[in-house]
Amino acid sequence: MGSNLRTSASIRGHYCLRDPMNASSAMLSLAARLALRAAGDVEPNPMVGAVLVRDGVVLGMGHHRRFGGLHAEREALADCRRRGNDPRGAIAFVTLEPCCHHGKQPPCTDALIEAGVVRVVYARPDPHAVSAGGAGVLERAGIACELCGDSPLATRLSDPFVKRVTTGLPWVIAKWAQTADGRLITRPGEARWISNELSLGRVHRLRARVDAIVTGIGTVAADDPLLTARGVRRVRRVAERVVLTGGRGLPAGCKLARGEGAGEVLVLPGFAGRADLGAALRLLAAERGATNVLLECGPTLLAAFAAGGFIDEAFVYAAPGPDGAPTGADCLGACCVWLAGLTLVRSKPLGRDTEHWFRRNGLAG
Repeated sequence: MGSNLRTSASIRGHYCLRDPMNASSAMLSLAARLALRAAGDVEPNPMVGAVLVRDGVVLGMGHHRRFGGLHAEREALADCRRRGNDPRGAIAFVTLEPCCHHGKQPPCTDALIEAGVVRVVYARPDPHAVSAGGAGVLERAGIACELCGDSPLATRLSDPFVKRVTTGLPWVIAKWAQTADGRLITRPGEARWISNELSLGRVHRLRARVDAIVTGIGTVAADDPLLTARGVRRVRRVAERVVLTGGRGLPAGCKLARGEGAGEVLVLPGFAGRADLGAALRLLAAERGATNVLLECGPTLLAAFAAGGFIDEAFVYAAPGPDGAPTGADCLGACCVWLAGLTLVRSKPLGRDTEHWFRRNGLAG
């Protein structure tokens, strides 16, 4: 097809392809961006997006919108037909190998075969024992299938799902704020919060899409947090609030002990050492259905999670330096050790603060 892609008149303006990437990369990246709209709505299912193209024209687009709802391929086919387009002869670009099993929805392979799609390009194989093998089903039906890694965004999109399915561990996101001199805790007499309102708003939006928020007993004793998403337009998931106590009980009268705020409070008293952290994460994945877990804890527990190699993603909110200049990702000091194995994806100014986003395997496209 080449890179000379265009959108049909009914879709033009919804998405404009201006980049010079090859067609597969561009279409898979578009599918991935569609899928990201449902972050927090589809778990424990993976985020998946799909785009239908024929002769360089985008005929239809779709993504898995909510758990239990239509899968991305069926959404794209429905969008195609709504717009008066015939999907027969089209190429389907999908971020994850189409499923071939009957679950809450019928197999996507059936829908693609019935629609007359001639080729399927997908960014990642489905690792789940139940739903994998869709490419083989399609090929036996005469539909050419291609695994394409040209779009890192499409490939990495399903990392949390793949990690949970293949390792039994959830995707772990660390978050912390730090001063320009590397402190995570303010000194007596300083303002309670290191980060500004814009940074705090970003944290609340993050809380609004994860399955669980994990903290330690030290943070509960020092800060008496609620660990809830507040001031966001829509809470996509009400996170379970998890406290690792190391054998201690919750402080009497703290907000979590009183049951304040939305979301269940799970106290795990027996988890203290590094090996126990892995067991706690497995418990959250297996027994609580957690795919994405957010760490909101102090430096001791953060260091323990990092030393165990459990951190997959991190958001670091850096306050400006004494001269008001932004604090770069190369100035995170001793905290950099917690970011081992992670790649800087983006540094974004938030007023005078800077949000540094790190992720395992990176993310681009």
